[in-house]
Amino acid sequence: MNSKKELWILLASFVLPIAFGSAFFYLSPGSFTKSTVNYGEFVNPIISTADRDVIFRQPSTGTLQGVWTLTYVTDSCQQSCRETLEDMNKIRILTNENMRRIQSLLLINGPVKDLNANVLLAQGSQELTGQLKAFPNNHLFLIDPLGNVMLHYNPEGLSIKRVLKDLKRLFKYSRIG
Repeated sequence: MNSKKELWILLASFVLPIAFGSAFFYLSPGSFTKSTVNYGEFVNPIISTADRDVIFRQPSTGTLQGVWTLTYVTDSCQQSCRETLEDMNKIRILTNENMRRIQSLLLINGPVKDLNANVLLAQGSQELTGQLKAFPNNHLFLIDPLGNVMLHYNPEGLSIKRVLKDLKRLFKYSRIG
């Protein structure tokens, strides 16, 4: 082979994969987002929270910064709420050595009595409550250590194993919290 052919073959072996990959990415963007490995549904757009958005009730004081937070949002805590809170506690226990990386939060606007001590109690600001109203009532949310609401789960038919798989995957790849 002459040197010009070798140069063109060498150049094509580097340029063609990039060109084909870029064309596939831009011409078929749905191929990359059709299947995900998470079981919860992504909150889109992401809801960011600040310290003023979550008002913790006494005696439970806490923060959303630096810790993954499983949050149950409801207006009143009836039997289904208590069952979901028990599931949240089981999920936290099943994370084993990562148990300190996660906390449980009940975001409620009404009165509360006879609750598990492992759950933080808080009330959401009007802004946060308005943003969460876009989802059906009594939903379970996952808040990342930066305070972003990122995943939500329907507590009806909630599978602890699936939430646990999502959390373990996040713990594996997360350097924060």
